[in-house]
Amino acid sequence: MNELDFKADEFEVAANRDGEELLLRTSGTADARVEPELAALLDRVHVRVLGDGIRRVIVDLRELEFMNSSCFKGFVTWIVRVRRLPEPEQYHIRFRPSAQHHWQKRSLHAISYFGGELVTIEGT
Repeated sequence: MNELDFKADEFEVAANRDGEELLLRTSGTADARVEPELAALLDRVHVRVLGDGIRRVIVDLRELEFMNSSCFKGFVTWIVRVRRLPEPEQYHIRFRPSAQHHWQKRSLHAISYFGGELVTIEGT
């Protein structure tokens, strides 16, 4: 387990690097019980990406059953943090939603406005 892997209650994130990409596979339920830990994880991801020259983070949500608004706020905070970086340091965030969970695309569409061209949602 590396420092970017995370498991608490019913929520889990597994991180794998492939060249200039970092894949974060999420599963379970992300609610208020894990919100502080998720925010801390996204901080560690940000630091790792900047330090290791990663150009894209893929957030795979296909196994995620539920995420509440406080956890989505953690993603918004992360996205805004990336957007505020000097342009050469910015990296892309790609979300991979589940076709079964329509709430994901609606929610991701809303938070993508905070990232502009830095945020992509697969399948849209």
